[in-house]
Amino acid sequence: MSDVHPLKSLVLELALAVGMIACLIGAMFIHTGSMPPLVVVESASMVHDPSGEVGSIDAGDLILVHDQPASTVVTFAEATNVNHPAYGYGQHGMEGDVIIYDKNGEGGTPIIHRAILRVVAAQTVTPDRTGGDPCPSGTYDAQKMDVDGQRGSCILSWSVPGTSVTNVENVTVVFDGVQAGFYDCKRPAHAGVEPHLVVWEWQPPHEGILTLGDNNKCSVDQGGSATNGSAGVHSPSGVVGPIRDAWILGVAGGEIPWLGTVKLMVGGPASYGTGDVPSSSFLALGTVLAAVVFAPVASETVFRRLLAGAPELKHPPSSLTAHEES
Repeated sequence: MSDVHPLKSLVLELALAVGMIACLIGAMFIHTGSMPPLVVVESASMVHDPSGEVGSIDAGDLILVHDQPASTVVTFAEATNVNHPAYGYGQHGMEGDVIIYDKNGEGGTPIIHRAILRVVAAQTVTPDRTGGDPCPSGTYDAQKMDVDGQRGSCILSWSVPGTSVTNVENVTVVFDGVQAGFYDCKRPAHAGVEPHLVVWEWQPPHEGILTLGDNNKCSVDQGGSATNGSAGVHSPSGVVGPIRDAWILGVAGGEIPWLGTVKLMVGGPASYGTGDVPSSSFLALGTVLAAVVFAPVASETVFRRLLAGAPELKHPPSSLTAHEES
């Protein structure tokens, strides 16, 4: 009979469990460089297959968040350009990186969408820092560092890396497979609406990345000013602008499917809920939980049967007696 006090045994087991969880989180932090190292996908905006698909991002999945320089983010435009070094690169079912960002840098629930293109300043001039209108022409970017060493610069023209768009006042990129890589909107063409993505005469409010959910039928996060008919993603200050480097929380890495569904189920009234979780995810989650519960019992039963048939247990060795000589 064990002489270990039950309370002490319970405390030791709890400490072991906490230690194992801490080791797991620590390992993921070392791997990703971000904390928390995981995000739960809440909506169906990145779904490729409504019935669920491992490899693309479904509601209820856990996604590793990699902390890497924003300059290393590969856009869809770059990954579909045969002359670009990142040609052919893709993550989660399509070309380009998927990023996690704060809406207009204002916090709240982060968005996880694909980076489509990046707009960068081609020509700039120093703004009038004494008058009421800092930029009589062009676009005033309050965060961009100017040549005078101060924040705030007038952007006169734009370029889009990975495309032929350079030094233009308004950005137009047609993702038809000719001017840029083909981006299928998964919608029928009608009344002047193309079946592919078109960014039309967009004058960005500042530098950054245009983003889009894979399942959003070309309704870009930056709204109708970038793509006709786009609803856009909204924050307290309005429609999300091009995603600044400082707003990027990380780049989507590996996927742990289904397990995030538990958080959506117990998230309370403020939770997004499980309405967008594929039915196959519930089945897979139940299978995983059942395996976790019953695997130790099953393995113990198997080991007991194996040990019961071991010759050593059936025929224990005879005890040896030492004799002393007188």
